[in-house]
Amino acid sequence: MTASLLACATLFLVALAAATILPLQSEAVLVGLLLEGSLPPWLLVAVASAGNTLGSAVNWWLGRQLHRFRDRPWFPLKGEALARAEGWYRRWGKWSLLLSWMPLIGDPLTLVAGALREPLPVFLLLVAMAKTGRYATLAWVTLGLS
Repeated sequence: MTASLLACATLFLVALAAATILPLQSEAVLVGLLLEGSLPPWLLVAVASAGNTLGSAVNWWLGRQLHRFRDRPWFPLKGEALARAEGWYRRWGKWSLLLSWMPLIGDPLTLVAGALREPLPVFLLLVAMAKTGRYATLAWVTLGLS
């Protein structure tokens, strides 16, 4: 496996896991690879965005299974956090998914979108826009300051 392929695979997997219940920081991996400079920034942004969007789709699926899994110890949201996310989602609807990139509220929103039966194509479009916007901004700031 070449170094470039390994770097992209690592970024993809960290970005995917960071969007789920695992406490990982995909931004640190992206910034490190951007500063290293051996891969085009557009490729790194695309890989991170795809991984993070897919991770959010895992949350969407978990949301669809909410009633079956909500009492399991590994389930990512408990009472108050879930109620807060449902409130946001009921108030703002699918447009709240544009905040899916934000720490603390993004993952619960993606889970609630599944629980409240947001259609997957709409979900993927809005989440991909949000995630790509975050990574593109991070790349622009990183490369603009270095």
